[in-house]
Amino acid sequence: MKSYHGGEVAEFALWYKIPRFDKSAPTMTPSESKNSIQVIARMTRLLDALAESPIPASLKQLGQAAGLHPSTAHRILTAMVNERMVERAEQGNYRLGMRLIELGNLAKSRVSVRELALPFMRELHAATGEAVNLSVRREDEIVYIERTSSGRSMMRVVNVIGGRAPLHITAVGKLFLLEEGPAGVREYAARTGLRAHTRNSLSTLPALEKDLDKARRLGYAVDQEEAELGVRCIGAGIRDDDGAMVAGLSVSAPAERMKPGWAALVKETAEKVSRGLGYRA
Repeated sequence: MKSYHGGEVAEFALWYKIPRFDKSAPTMTPSESKNSIQVIARMTRLLDALAESPIPASLKQLGQAAGLHPSTAHRILTAMVNERMVERAEQGNYRLGMRLIELGNLAKSRVSVRELALPFMRELHAATGEAVNLSVRREDEIVYIERTSSGRSMMRVVNVIGGRAPLHITAVGKLFLLEEGPAGVREYAARTGLRAHTRNSLSTLPALEKDLDKARRLGYAVDQEEAELGVRCIGAGIRDDDGAMVAGLSVSAPAERMKPGWAALVKETAEKVSRGLGYRA
């Protein structure tokens, strides 16, 4: 363990370096535990202050922003510099360190869209009483990776997790096509031939482009019995912290039970999942 001077920094080093499950670690007294928690809170305030500053910040600025005495701020910043969580810039200023990027990328890689979306999908299902689907893109198809359903109806298109469907006949698939831009849509049409699956399928490029333009304006897309007669769908996109669409959320229901007002609920739910992935509009 590295040795840091100053009581607060020593407590920070103890908390940061010794795993909680290590039975060989010394037992903290209630006072020491309280001090450790206090140091973590102060460290977090300093990190927040650094995050809010677009340029390297001085010790005085950081201390004021975090509500800390300069000497206290300096001791904690020194410990974080040693751990690469903070870097010293020119003229003694500070900025966020590379270790935070490493940890952030690691956390991002471990976020499961499915696990994050499932509680929100259950809320949407409770509000609508209909099947709620989570899907991702795989080449020219969408793949359903999760579904919540009351079992009131058997909808063949999305009945089994792992099922696939062409982009142009599904609500979420259309949103993925929008991400391609006009040239990408034309290439998709030429590549797939826009094969019709029902009499309602959009099997010509002008019809598909018109529908995509409407989806762009509304912020959601619909499937009007285009994948399966008798089944309608409303879908909205889920975006990650880079703004890329990584998945889609949709409600599927028998045509006679689908309510246009659910579109707002689908969009709102997709936005909640997106925020959980770090997306900020």
